[in-house]
Amino acid sequence: MQEQALIAGMLRGEQSAFEAVIERHQHAIFGYLRARLLEPADAEDLTQEVFLRFYLARARFDTTQLIRPWLLGIARNLLREHVRNTRRAREIAWTRLCLDLDELMSDRTGPEDELLDQLPTCVESLGQSAQQAIRWHYSDNHKLAEIGEKLHRSEGAVKLLVFRARQALKRCLDQVARRLTPPS
Repeated sequence: MQEQALIAGMLRGEQSAFEAVIERHQHAIFGYLRARLLEPADAEDLTQEVFLRFYLARARFDTTQLIRPWLLGIARNLLREHVRNTRRAREIAWTRLCLDLDELMSDRTGPEDELLDQLPTCVESLGQSAQQAIRWHYSDNHKLAEIGEKLHRSEGAVKLLVFRARQALKRCLDQVARRLTPPS
């Protein structure tokens, strides 16, 4: 069934149309969330929440748009809520880093989940100071001034180091994306 026909059926309240939307997009939404969360059960829960929120807000859906970007927007908002509501520092750190990189890569389309699977390798490619700054900032939730003390640098220098490290991670992920994308 075409996307526009699914949307029309869903807006008319057809359960089969909504089920088809879930079937068509569930794997991608789960993959998006799973790549950004440490616990698979949390990704499963948030995936269900994405479709629940989509169903509840379906009347506000712009029928001229595609469903998947809207679902991914809901998923991104749920991740932000999850970060605010959870106390698990390592998971928050990983999700915050993924969200920061999402914003840096917002102009890119493609297999985001495969890219984020390569994030640990890209982190390892950074210099030692950059790796430490990224880990302390995102994993241990240290403030930039604290990181500066540990690295014997000013807070401004650490801010620049973290910024440059995120840019380096984006470049690394861009290179991975080019390798993953078949030539046209």
